[in-house]
Amino acid sequence: KSLRGPRGGMIFYRTNDEKHGDLGKAINMAVFPGLQGGPHNHTIGGLAVALKAAQTPEFVAYQKQVVANCAAMAAKLQEEGIELVSGGTDNHLVLADLRPLGVDGARAEFILDLASITLNKNSVPGDKSAIVPGGIRIGTPALTTRGMDEADFEKVAEFIARGVRIAVDAKAKAGEGVKLKAFKQFVLDAGMPEIAQLKEEVEAWAVTFPMPGVSA
Repeated sequence: KSLRGPRGGMIFYRTNDEKHGDLGKAINMAVFPGLQGGPHNHTIGGLAVALKAAQTPEFVAYQKQVVANCAAMAAKLQEEGIELVSGGTDNHLVLADLRPLGVDGARAEFILDLASITLNKNSVPGDKSAIVPGGIRIGTPALTTRGMDEADFEKVAEFIARGVRIAVDAKAKAGEGVKLKAFKQFVLDAGMPEIAQLKEEVEAWAVTFPMPGVSA
């Protein structure tokens, strides 16, 4: 994602390594015909373009902004009362632990998705279930590409914090011990106006940032 290229992976290896020999042939054979039915030339071409772009000063500036934006978002989330695993971030990702607030990542993810905020539920230390984990993770590359800076990511953090608080409230209204599936149905049936209000604000604000490659 931070490379801003197509979906796919790259394997880097040393050639003629004294300890392991030439790994290239073994790796190439493992990929094709071992895993792939044929070379995915569209992906290979896309990765080549992305790697070329990664050599430019503009890409370096973009990556620095990604990290700066993430730090700003992390600080604002903490100010909003959301705990972060490791106490902060020094890269492009924030991992928030929602358990102290009394809600899990799966419920928060669902509420935020209804409000047009896309992020992922994520396991945090001490979790017992990956289906209903205690945290959420948020990355900054995509919105940085749309031109957002530190002040904008503070606004993003405010939106996320509002969504999390709505999730906390919805969980309490749904009742203790209600399973995730029933919780989702409760929220949909209840038609919570605060979700609709948040969604309206998020979408109105987001459209002010152009999306590269997509016409208005």
